[in-house]
Amino acid sequence: MGIPDGSPAPVLRGPLAAVLVTGPSMAPTLRHGDAVLVLTGGRPVRPGDVVVAVFRSRPDLLVVKRAVRPQAGGWWVRGDNDLVTDDSRAYGVADVRGRVVARYWPRPGLVTGRRRRI
Repeated sequence: MGIPDGSPAPVLRGPLAAVLVTGPSMAPTLRHGDAVLVLTGGRPVRPGDVVVAVFRSRPDLLVVKRAVRPQAGGWWVRGDNDLVTDDSRAYGVADVRGRVVARYWPRPGLVTGRRRRI
């Protein structure tokens, strides 16, 4: 979900924001083209939560990943698809911008803190 022209990642506005998932890194939990709702406040992030984050080393790249553990004042995040490594293994610590709470299109449902296996 990066911005190709190198401009800063978009800011999530309001307490609830809509985000479109691009790429295969969160399959099978989320798929390319899924539209999700992101809660920008509320309870603190916990390990296992699906989050929207920005890597400190790539501030132009807004990503949807799973929070693994707190690290260096941010979070170590990973995709659910272990074959794709565009996560903290490649870019390091990320700053969480919000927590994904639901997918509203094309298969409506809650997004849980449990990882589904491929």
